[in-house]
Amino acid sequence: MHSALFSSKKIQFAIALSLTFFSANALHFAHAQSAAPAIVYDTSYNIISPVYAEHGIVSSEHALASQIGLDVLKHGGNAIDAGVAMGFALAVVLPNAGNIGGGGFMLIHDAKSGKDIALDFRELAPSQAHRDLFLDKNGTIINGASTSSHLAVGVPGTVAGLELALKKYGSMKLKDLIAPSIKIAQQGFPVSPHLAAMLEVSRPQLERWPSSRAIFFKDSHPLRAGDILLQEDLAHSLQLIAEHGSQAFYEGEIAQKLIAEMQKHQGIMRLEDLKNYRAVEREPVKGNYRGYQIVSMPPPSSGGVHIVQMLNMLEPFPIRAQGVNGAQNIHLMAEVMKLAYADRAEYLGDPDFTKIPVTGLTSRAYAAELDQKINLDKATPSSQIRAGKPLPYESDQTTHYSVADQYGNVVATTYTLNLLFGSGIVAEGTGITLNNEMDDFSVKPGVPNAFGLIGGEANAVGANKRPLSSMTPTMVLKDGKPFLVTGSPGGSRIITTTLQIILNVIDHQMNVAEATITPRMHHQWEPDVIRVEQGFSPDTLDLLRKKGHQISLNRSMGRTQTIKIKEHGFEAYADPRNPDGRALGY
Repeated sequence: MHSALFSSKKIQFAIALSLTFFSANALHFAHAQSAAPAIVYDTSYNIISPVYAEHGIVSSEHALASQIGLDVLKHGGNAIDAGVAMGFALAVVLPNAGNIGGGGFMLIHDAKSGKDIALDFRELAPSQAHRDLFLDKNGTIINGASTSSHLAVGVPGTVAGLELALKKYGSMKLKDLIAPSIKIAQQGFPVSPHLAAMLEVSRPQLERWPSSRAIFFKDSHPLRAGDILLQEDLAHSLQLIAEHGSQAFYEGEIAQKLIAEMQKHQGIMRLEDLKNYRAVEREPVKGNYRGYQIVSMPPPSSGGVHIVQMLNMLEPFPIRAQGVNGAQNIHLMAEVMKLAYADRAEYLGDPDFTKIPVTGLTSRAYAAELDQKINLDKATPSSQIRAGKPLPYESDQTTHYSVADQYGNVVATTYTLNLLFGSGIVAEGTGITLNNEMDDFSVKPGVPNAFGLIGGEANAVGANKRPLSSMTPTMVLKDGKPFLVTGSPGGSRIITTTLQIILNVIDHQMNVAEATITPRMHHQWEPDVIRVEQGFSPDTLDLLRKKGHQISLNRSMGRTQTIKIKEHGFEAYADPRNPDGRALGY
């Protein structure tokens, strides 16, 4: 196995990696900070290399979570076991996005049956939610109500989703997989510079709540790099889940404390909402691109539908000949993205409440119709683009991790609290940071949410509905067997980030490290602007402006965790846009 080194802008970062090990058939965490080896990302080397492995591999946004997942694989667990262990670990070591107080999606390829499974553990709106929940008597949006109040919290789904995955497709005991995360929460770990920066950015919403300050603050300021983050209440909550399963979260002591928190602050979630929550197994969205099979999340994720839709639109064009991030290539992708995101605003929502024309949106005939609208020489203003008519063809803050095992199973999981640290609210006595997922509904038709996305009636607030998501855990298969596993956080940019990883690997024939560090672009129809990362040629950007595009420079977009399955082994790469991330294999 080789260490992953990348070229960026002279950024150096090191964190202590405490070792995990099995004891008495359970995973335990050894808090050995002083003796722990350092993981160093050193950009003084202009080398881009994936991590290679023979038997199994993991990639996540935190080295400790990756190490826990790798230990599961080393000791005979499958990819689902490792994925469940990493889900609980990230709730401890990546508190801005990892969670048990939020929800998400897991995509599984089960080697034994050959099936592809989509697990939906997205949050639900409480039963007392209604269309005008976040509007005042004049129909005006109440500032902050959908993002930083107790009304913003959807019924969490992560615990139910991880338990369902383990019961149906795993091979180990839940208590053994949670054990190392409990130890980390109890004994603490050093705050990295990256996490310290996230805490500082999130200071306004975290400092409002005494329960949040008690965990994430020290001497009236957010924890700084090198401080130890202790989470004793979270350790207790995890211990209850380890002993009693999801019942502890949805009906037991944790549930009682969550509802007490809601009642204390005029929240509308009730104990019945928790008791009635169910994770759902759905049929993945599937498509084909240049001989590969695309497998991704169906609604209430919009990601899979639009990944397939955009790939269908792009396939007739000579993507490789255009060159990665050439002006013509970027122009084409921007035009395709605009058309897809216009459809997203019109058609996508919770499939249990809204009829969504998935077959039409993902059909090649519809893609060909949309391609006719693309002017290859000039940008079409978003104001002139409206949702198409697919019906005739009908018959951030988030994190992602990927796992592949020696048995042929793969897991792609994206889960979220929505914005950084979600609502910023830690439910008193639980250590659990609560999501603000209600903002992912269309709070008012035509009004953008926190990510600038516009929605319509299909994604209106409603009791027991799942808000529309951009989370896009995705697998690419070749001849029915896993070839690529990827996904990313990034709000509205998740879909386009995932798309570009696929294009970089298939069309531009990059390894996963090269595919990851290549600068990214994004367009989401409204606002009518191409967002680009640093690294694009000024000449290219000038050519795009001459075609009529507006350009906005963004610091970074997405933090992908990508695995490629090779004939003999694996390669993986953790996105350096979060320097805490790590790909590990054996």
